[in-house]
Amino acid sequence: MATLTTLTRKDLEKLQAEHPEYRMELVDGNVTIMSPSGYESDEVAAEVVRVLGNWTRPRKLGRITGSSAGFELPNSDVRAPDVSFVLAERMQRTSRSFAELAPDLMVEVKSPSDSMKALRKKIQGFLSQGTKVGILINPEKHRVEIYRPGEEVVVLGDGDVLSIPDLLPGFEVAVSDLWSPEF
Repeated sequence: MATLTTLTRKDLEKLQAEHPEYRMELVDGNVTIMSPSGYESDEVAAEVVRVLGNWTRPRKLGRITGSSAGFELPNSDVRAPDVSFVLAERMQRTSRSFAELAPDLMVEVKSPSDSMKALRKKIQGFLSQGTKVGILINPEKHRVEIYRPGEEVVVLGDGDVLSIPDLLPGFEVAVSDLWSPEF
């Protein structure tokens, strides 16, 4: 008879050290290997990191990270959103390992291999662990979905402006400016 073992953060760290070529997450005691994203989705994620970083850093509002930064959530899952923001007062110094908290803002960008259902579930998982705002960006449909605990989803498209006044007062970016440029 096979025995199922629930894996821990230490198991994930060991696996990651043994296989640094893979990106992994720990969800409900199981390790998931993350596939590379599509070029367009990573370009959109990089643009979100850039615009958020350009807004937050001079104001010393907090920390912005990309898809390689892991968060050990209160439920012991270790997840890595495509983009994250943590308020400065919650993380005054950076962490060399996984951040042991839920980010204040997390962003997922849909790549061709992603399921919208799975991405929405991931966002809901972060919100249930303390994240204040979750954003789902779909470059293919030019749509942005904004999630907050206990509130209706806000859907934006080209012609709309993305703002996050509860976390980043004054920050605004045109949704159409998030998409990959054409040269």
